[in-house]
Amino acid sequence: MNERKGIIMAIDTTVQTFKNLINGEWMDSISNATFESKNPAKVTDIVGRFQASVEADVILAMESAERAFQSWRNVSPTKRAELLYKAADLLEARLEQYAEELTREEGKTLASSRMEVKRSAQTLRYYAFEGLNISGETLPSEDPTISIYTKKEPLGVVTVITPWNFPISIPVRKIAPALATGNTVVFKPASDTPLIALRLVQALHDAGLPAGVINFITGSSSQTGNALVTHPAVKAVTFTGSTRAGETIQRSVRLSTRVQLELGGKNPLLVMEDADVEQASELAIKGGFELTGQACTGTSRVIVMEEVHDRFIHALIEKTKKLSIGNGCLQGVEIGPLANASQLKNVLAYIEIGKEEGATLVYGGEQLTGGEYADGYFVQPAIFTDVTPSMRIAQEEIFGPVISVLRVTSFEEAMLIANGVEYGLSAAICTLNPVRIQHFVNNIQSGVVKVNRPTTGNAPHVPFGGVKMSSTATYRESGRGALEFYTQMKSVYHGI
Repeated sequence: MNERKGIIMAIDTTVQTFKNLINGEWMDSISNATFESKNPAKVTDIVGRFQASVEADVILAMESAERAFQSWRNVSPTKRAELLYKAADLLEARLEQYAEELTREEGKTLASSRMEVKRSAQTLRYYAFEGLNISGETLPSEDPTISIYTKKEPLGVVTVITPWNFPISIPVRKIAPALATGNTVVFKPASDTPLIALRLVQALHDAGLPAGVINFITGSSSQTGNALVTHPAVKAVTFTGSTRAGETIQRSVRLSTRVQLELGGKNPLLVMEDADVEQASELAIKGGFELTGQACTGTSRVIVMEEVHDRFIHALIEKTKKLSIGNGCLQGVEIGPLANASQLKNVLAYIEIGKEEGATLVYGGEQLTGGEYADGYFVQPAIFTDVTPSMRIAQEEIFGPVISVLRVTSFEEAMLIANGVEYGLSAAICTLNPVRIQHFVNNIQSGVVKVNRPTTGNAPHVPFGGVKMSSTATYRESGRGALEFYTQMKSVYHGI
């Protein structure tokens, strides 16, 4: 276990109240109410107070975005790119402050927070450049007096609704392509992580984005959600979160509203008999326990061939024992707290479900209390063996540091189990066998496929998304293809 050297950040004990951004102005909610964002490692530490917005605030934001669209759509791609580049520079200039605030608000380690802020700046620059390459095509015409071509145009107002686990990198991979293509945005972040979301908006605002091009509101989905997806101005909704919430959005939107949903996962790691067991156990830990298991691409199931099962379990337990758990602001900590009380309750409930179903809890699974853990949402990472495919812990998304290990006797059985869930977001295999690798790549029901790599981790320039109940599987996020969601095609017949 790494030696902890103390908190490496100075926390201002003054609690600041933050505002919504509507039409270029920071303002209070019409409700005159606020809510608190708390540090999940120490709940007595209040990160800030934020506006408890209501439907009337959403309507103001929508009207602002709709007005701004009329001029923003005509701003040159070069000018839009310039503003995104400036915002990226501001994120990097404020890196340490934003990383500290992100850790304090969400719980992940400072190293992970720094990486996320840096990646967000990279994403802004990526779409600043790619926005200059949006084009249609010229098509042949049988009539020599007519030129036929297509052009891509922005949709209009885009609603962006994001989760708390990657509270700046997920928003930026939605907002950056939306802005680069000439759309305006109404953005509502998760209520557990409003501050780092506000910092992203602040960087865009400070970069010189015109009033109304991005609008930011905080508050509960119960008070804002309906208007965010049903207002007549909304031309597209992009959402990352639970499958249940995504289904509600899908049923609520107007027929003409474009929808992009990235939802849950139950991601497998297959460990074959020729795998490097030490490497496989490291990949399982990275995918399953890093970020406290709170990643939609996190490794939830490990499907292991019988020949290496016992060695794999031994290596997995020994490595997990060495993980340092604590406040993400402490040097040496590798696993932070769960994000909130609901997450803690849910993870502990699933651990009990696993035991009741007959799985064997071979390591961890208990809530950590007392001392440095007294005021936080900490749990010891859990490892289950003797898991069968029909068990709830092998079928349902837990979204916490819980790994279910399933023993198999053949590659065919491993593939059946891997595909035998309703989700299909990310999947990985550990093997050196090229035939199996090719079969896995071709036949695994997953939008993201990894070979000898963890299920987590995605590059900003690579398309991201799932299949089955993990996604609407219409438009991918990230990469050049993400721009397609934010544009519509117009066909032009130009006669002489």
